[in-house]
Parts: sequence; C-alpha cells; structure tokens
Amino acid sequence: MEINVYPYSQWGFQGPHELYFKNLSRREKQVMEKNGNNRKLRVCVATCNRADYSKLAPIMFGIKTEPEFFELDVVVLGSHLIDDYGNTYRMIEQDDFDINTRLHTIVRGEDEAAMVESVGLALVKLPDVLNRLKPDIMIVHGDRFDALALATSAALMNIRILHIEGGEVSGTIDDSIRHAITKLAHYHVCCTRSAEQHLISMCEDHDRILLAGCPSYDKLLSAKNKDYMSIIRMWLGDDVKSKDYIVALQHPVTTDIKHSIKMFELTLDALISFNKRTLVLFPNIDAGSKEMVRVMRKKGIEHHPNFRAVKHVPFDQFIQLVAHAGCMIGNSSCGVREVGAFGTPVINLGTRQIGRETGENVLHVRDADTQDKILQALHLQFGKQYPCSKIYGDGNAVPRILKFLKSIDLQEPLQKKFCFPPVKENISQDIDHILETLSALAVDLGGTNLRVAIVSMKGEIVKKYTQFNPKTYEERINLILQMCVEAASEAVKLNCRILGVGISTGGRVNPREGIVLHSTKLIQEWNSVDLRTPLSDTLHLPVWVDNDGNCAALAERKFGQGKGLENFVTLITGTGIGGGIIHQHELIHGSSFCAAELGHLVVSLDGPDCSCGSHGCIEAYASGMALQREAKKLHDEDLLLVEGMSVPKDEAVGALHLIQAAKLGNVKAQSILRTAGTALGLGVVNILHTMNPSLVILSGVLASHYIHIVKDVIRQQALSSVQDVDVVVSDLVDPALLGAASMVLDYTTRRVY
Repeated sequence: MEINVYPYSQWGFQGPHELYFKNLSRREKQVMEKNGNNRKLRVCVATCNRADYSKLAPIMFGIKTEPEFFELDVVVLGSHLIDDYGNTYRMIEQDDFDINTRLHTIVRGEDEAAMVESVGLALVKLPDVLNRLKPDIMIVHGDRFDALALATSAALMNIRILHIEGGEVSGTIDDSIRHAITKLAHYHVCCTRSAEQHLISMCEDHDRILLAGCPSYDKLLSAKNKDYMSIIRMWLGDDVKSKDYIVALQHPVTTDIKHSIKMFELTLDALISFNKRTLVLFPNIDAGSKEMVRVMRKKGIEHHPNFRAVKHVPFDQFIQLVAHAGCMIGNSSCGVREVGAFGTPVINLGTRQIGRETGENVLHVRDADTQDKILQALHLQFGKQYPCSKIYGDGNAVPRILKFLKSIDLQEPLQKKFCFPPVKENISQDIDHILETLSALAVDLGGTNLRVAIVSMKGEIVKKYTQFNPKTYEERINLILQMCVEAASEAVKLNCRILGVGISTGGRVNPREGIVLHSTKLIQEWNSVDLRTPLSDTLHLPVWVDNDGNCAALAERKFGQGKGLENFVTLITGTGIGGGIIHQHELIHGSSFCAAELGHLVVSLDGPDCSCGSHGCIEAYASGMALQREAKKLHDEDLLLVEGMSVPKDEAVGALHLIQAAKLGNVKAQSILRTAGTALGLGVVNILHTMNPSLVILSGVLASHYIHIVKDVIRQQALSSVQDVDVVVSDLVDPALLGAASMVLDYTTRRVY
C-alpha cells in the first residue's frame, strides 16, 4: 500500500498532489480487484468512553453513508456502560448505530490496581468478540487503558489496526499508552504535522501514515447553532448569558494522584471565589476520580447556586457550551484541542496536557500552592475572544480517512515493517515542498480596488482576486468575507495550506487588536473597524491587520531588497505617499500607531494643501493625487497634450498622462515632475538625517519616475555622512499583498512580528 502523506489543507488536484490522487485512485481500483469487487471492508469501531466517541462518531457516520464499500460493527465497552459516568452508550443508540457487542470491562475501585484489572478483564473478553465478528480492520482511538487492551487483542489475533491520534504528546502515562498502541497499529491517522513527524521518528512506515486532522473538527467547524441560548439555559439556568459562564472539566493524573486532587481542590476554591456560573463535568474513570468526586461533594458543589455538576453532556450540546463560554478550565484534552476552534479562552491546569500543541487561547497554570494563581488566571482569561485555531484540523478529516481505508490492500503481508534510521526520503519532509505549499491569504484594501491573494512561503502569488472597493462599510466587509471564503476554498484545490489571513489597509491601524482606527479619505466609512473578529469567526483562522505602508516594509524585509538588513526605510509612491520603518530588524509602529507617516513630512512652509489638513507635505507634491491635480490644471488650460498624445472624452486625466506628456517633451509637465521628485528627495534627506538607515527603498507605480531626481537631491542637500546610503526602486510587484502575507508567514513559522 503506497500512500504518501500531505498536510490537511493541501489535498488538491494539481502538481504533485494531482499525481498523488491519480495514484491513490488507481490503487483503490487495484485493491478492489484484489479483494473482489463485491468484497466489502468489514470495519470494527470500538469505543470506550464519551471522549473517544466524539472522535470516532464522525468516522462511523462516514462509513455508514458508504454501505457499498464498508460493513460496520460497533463494540462498546469501558465507562460507556457505567451509570455513574452517564451510561453514555445511549448516545450511540440515539445516533442510530447498531451496537453489536456490549462488554462490561471496568473493575470498580478507581485506583491504579482497578485500571490494571480492567485491562485484564477486557483482554479476557475481547477474543470471543473478535472471533465472532472477524473484522478486516479495527479502528482504535487515542491513549486510554481500554484502547491498549483493544489494540493488544487485535494485534495478537492478526487483525489490522488503524490508530487515530497517534504521535501526539501530552505529558502523562497517556503518552506511554498512546505510543504503545502506535507500535501495535498497522495504519495511523494523525492530526498535526508534529504528530506525523513523531510517528516517523518512531520508525513507523511513512506509507501507512495519513495526516488528516482530527475527525471531531469535521463537526466543530460546521457547528453553527443559532439556538445555542436554549442549550445554555438548559444546562446553566435561564438567567445565564453567553460568554458569562465557565465550563470546568478536570481529570486525575494517574502518575501523581495526590497532587492532581490538590489542584482540583484549589480549582474549585478559585471558581467559588470568582463567583461566576460554572458547569462542572464529573472526571473520567481513571485512578483518583473517586477522590475528586469526594472533593466536589465536600465543598457542596452539587448544591451550590453558582454550580451545575453533571456526569455527561451530549457532544453536540457540549460544543455549543464551550463555544459560547467565557472560559474553560481544567486539564481535558478538549480544552487544548477542540476549544481552540472557537477562540474560547482556556486555562490548562497541571501537567496532564503539558506537551500538547495549543493555540494562543490557552493559558497554562502548571502548578499552584494556593487558589490565588488560578484565580488570577481566571481574571486574565475570562471573557476574552481569541483568533480561532485550526491546529488540529480543517473540517475535512473523514473523507480523507475513508479514502485511506478504501486503499488498504488485504492481500498485503500483515507483518509490520519499521523504517529504522536513516529515514527514507519522503515528500512530507521535503523543505521545497513545504515552502511551496504553506501559504497565507493576503488582503489589500486600496482606495479603488479590493484584492485578495493566495501567497506561498516563497512570495509567489498563486492566485489573485480583484474587485472594486465598495463605498459603504457593510458592502465592503461582506465582499471581503465572500472573497476570502472563495479563496480559502480554492486554496485546497491548489494544494495550499492556508496558515492565516493578513490584511493591508490605508489609514491608522492598531495591529494588536486588528482594528482600523481611522482611514484615509480614499476609503469611506472605515473608522473604528474591527477586521480581525469577523474574518477569524468566518474562516476559523488567525488574522493580522496593518497599515499598507508598514506592509510594504514587511514585504521588503521578507521577500525584497531589505532581506537581512537591520535598518531600512520603505517609501510608497502611489495614490498617496506612505512608508514603513524597519529598525533593528523590527517594524516600528510608534506609541499611537502613527510611525512612518512619511507622506506627511513637511518640505515647504507655503506648499500646496494636503489631504491631511496641513500644507507643504510630500504627499501634496509627489502623490498620484497631486500629479492628477496638476495634470487637470494643464489640461484645462490646453497645456497638457503634445503631439502623439490624446485623452478620450470618457477617460479622466491622471498622473500617467502627465508622465507621458513629460516623456514626449512637454516642458511644463517635466517641471511638475521635477518639483514632485525634489519634494520627495527632500523628504528622503530628512529620513536619512533622522533615521540613518542603511537603505531606502522606493516602492509603488511612481518610484521609477522619481529615483534619479531623488538621488540628485541627496547629492545636493544631504550631509556627506549619509550620501553613500543607497536608494533603490523596489522590484516587488505587489508589496501590499506580499507584506500582508508576510505577517502571517513570519508569525506562524515562529519568526517574530
């Protein structure tokens, strides 16, 4: 079976992936012929508890929708069948799955010995079940002790095992169990690139690893429920509002039970002091859970007016509860994995999830002697809204898993092969492949056009979309969302994994909050606009926003002539004049986000009026608007057109006509351009004297027309100590888009922005 592995937003139909899908489809046909065209793959899904069912259910639904390919057997065991833990097997029945076998495998006691005895009891009972069902493949999830019994039984009975969520790191005994199951499993479905690399490092066969994302995300990312308030009221009371309650879910840590019980006690004390309505879920069945329940009852949690203590919440409703919570607290993997999809703040307590990959919504409290540290964390996190994270999935895991299952060749030798070092070359480890496919969505909000582009790590614009920029806020924000959704969908077909969204816009921007504070006159109804929230909520991606001048500087730093330089300045010459300053490799924003407004450097006390309300600014002389103003004056006086020139009646006179006239020998046009270039040159001299950069980059459509005049002014006006500073024209075609993309690419690849 030859299945290469690709990141979960890169499954498209061009380039190397087109070849991948062709090979996979061909492989499927070959497998069907070998296995017999009418031979269905008999899949046994075994679920042990409420947590693993939330991951397995989407796969089970997918299998059920393709009865021509699969035959599904469901085995239920573990805490599903225990009343104290909610009898959660009922939700499997409610989902209309036939349960083939129920196995009572839990030895009560909730201590270490009971866990071992439960594994032993499962090992005694499972062989009869597997002999009766005779599955072709068993799907096992995660890292629970019940799952270890399942994998051990299947492996010893020569049944192929597909392990979901292998390769992850949490930080407790679960790691050891998870990796043990990995060694027993024949096929692996992992959720993150790091997990995939861990599996490869553990010598698993690359061809049997699928990077699909977490199946639960297929449900999470489509879990829009307009009636979520009825769910909140049902579980927390009629007087509770969205974002004004807490969800708490804490389990024992089996390698340090006493400490985890102490942490739970401190957590409850902090929650009581914090005085917010809280939904507390009972812990799982691990050793130490009985003591944790005793702590809850000792503190009167089940009867406290601020608390609702429950054994189980159906997954569909639990999704809505955490999505609209003010905060989630505890040590459940759900907090560091699924909750990130909604941007809900999370406080992760203790060491149980210490090794997990997390979004920026997670705040870790690794240890605490009193409730104070936990209480402080609650004050820091409660009520915040973070960018939505897609670390663990993009909502398309199940189709990939089903395709993977169809490609399993039952005629292949059952014995596993391990890939011991040196690791063989694989496309998922090829740096060129990674650079080509990791991408950003870039948005450029200009005075005239609205542009969205898919930009690769190398700075290549894979695809670009352009529309006229609407005049009203509502039309503009709707168009941005529409274009970004379209581009994100297209990215999958183009083999691009979108890491986030970067937005370049005119005006003054607070990049920390993603808010346009106020804009230029060219973009109407664009003051105090939160761009981050609607885009992040719609796309489930992190979003960065900055001024277009700053974005041009970032583009030069990553892709252009500023690459590797410690200090340089970029000047944009377009409809207006803007700029960006890189100092000691960092972008300068200023105390009120007003740094690098270089177009408003005053170069004449009695110069023309500027759009900022002042006069004599560089922008009043050298911008496209200024040149258009002068061109209209000449045209109105019949002094613009020379031989070889014409302006159609329906075409507005602009800066390009002035430049054309100057090239054809129009003396007055040449004089205007010289004055504009001189004003820009004086501005550059002031920059050289103030900032002393090692390079000045002129960007924009007018840069090439000004460069020689600017250099002449520097020679005439600048101090000798700065006359050697080079001034160059940018060779970037779309600096605003590239700069917007660089915010995403630099941050998500762990560079500092």
